Amino acid sequence: MSGAKQPSALAATEADMSLLLAAQTHIGSKNCERAMEPYVFKRRADGIHLLNLGKTWEKLVFAARIIAAVENPADVCVISGRPYGQRAVLKFAAHTGATAIAGRFTPGSFTNYITRSFKEPRVIVVTDPRVDHQAIREASYTNIPVIALCDTDAPLRHVDVVVPGNNKGQHSIGLLWWLLAREVLRLRGSVPRGDDAWEVMPDLYFFRDPEAQEAEAAAEAAEAATSGAAVETQGDAELAGSAPGNLALAVAANENVDWAADPAADAAAAGDWAADVPAGAATTSWE
Repeated sequence: MSGAKQPSALAATEADMSLLLAAQTHIGSKNCERAMEPYVFKRRADGIHLLNLGKTWEKLVFAARIIAAVENPADVCVISGRPYGQRAVLKFAAHTGATAIAGRFTPGSFTNYITRSFKEPRVIVVTDPRVDHQAIREASYTNIPVIALCDTDAPLRHVDVVVPGNNKGQHSIGLLWWLLAREVLRLRGSVPRGDDAWEVMPDLYFFRDPEAQEAEAAAEAAEAATSGAAVETQGDAELAGSAPGNLALAVAANENVDWAADPAADAAAAGDWAADVPAGAATTSWE
């Protein structure tokens, strides 16, 4: 038996690390909280702190194990007040069965049972501790564990599990939520392990600007209208090109007709229809 350590099934693959690097998940900010120093790899010459992606993956798997241990998936509440994470939490909730709060967090949702949005989750996951501070504070009042995606400048007060990562970039936020959802589904047994086992792409979790979508839709509509006008113009041109030819054929056919001839003579030449009528029928009067 060899003494080499076998790779764990929960270890990150090369493809996962490539995705994290491509989404710039390791790029932090210039400010760094003291509690976030263990997750910082180094500081660049321009003052930007770089996060340790190895610890990011470890905390991501740890958070997924906590979420997967909750019996009722709806007891997991995912929150994002930051616009870049609202689409991600909605997709996460759709795939894992969690409860999503995208947008403004209504004060009293965890503490005041009279409010219409009152919830009693077993665990909450927030995108940014600074933006979602109201949800974290109410969770501390009711002893709800808090999992948070934290940048180097994030305050860690009342945060139980830190997932270090860039929570300011739209690609980084979407990728972290996608990886968390995939790992939760893997631990539940819904998705087998493998790079291509889950058909959902990370792009589905990325933020999409509504104005950019409207501009793109308007551009597509204008292009379709332009192509339709071009096809209509081409059809009119073909019809106009073929009209003189049809007119010429009609003129050539009418040139052989003698319009000065006697119509009675033509009828006689065609045949005497009165000869075929019976004598009794010819003398009958309708009056």
